[in-house]
Amino acid sequence: MPPLNVQRVAPDDDAPPPSPPPVAQPPLADEYLRHRAWLTAALTRRYGSDAADDIAQDTWLRVRGYVPPAPIRRPKSMLMRIALNLASNHRRKAAREAPTDPQDWTFDRRSADGDQDAAVIFEQMLLALPPKLRDVFYLTHVEQKTYAEITALLGISLGAVEKRMRQAVAQCADFIAS
Repeated sequence: MPPLNVQRVAPDDDAPPPSPPPVAQPPLADEYLRHRAWLTAALTRRYGSDAADDIAQDTWLRVRGYVPPAPIRRPKSMLMRIALNLASNHRRKAAREAPTDPQDWTFDRRSADGDQDAAVIFEQMLLALPPKLRDVFYLTHVEQKTYAEITALLGISLGAVEKRMRQAVAQCADFIAS
């Protein structure tokens, strides 16, 4: 409750409303805007114009809300590191999603059907795999499913699919070598 001796003053209708305080961008976002041309040029030299624009945009999305816990001593280096990490992530994702080579006779169902010896070896190799590895290997190389499709079919994570494929390929290589 206000004190009794205070007079209330009506606001002046002619005065402009108070402006909100300026919103400062996080420091790394400011540095990105300051060094955007340099970053895009460096990425263009490494990855080409189209990929550089995509990576630079992803870098902006990554840094726009980031507030570092301490001052950044070398912002250009940090921006480049973020961009290179994003480029690496893009390459890994593209490699995961790339279909197998249709000319690769080892995993081609048609050539296995045509060459009975290869079909028998392939079947033995497949049956030698543990069931979890066999499912992922079969879906990838015989059914030509992507890792994303396999995650949906089997209800496992993308990391689990990748791990099982690495293990299956290693066991197949051991089988073929023996």
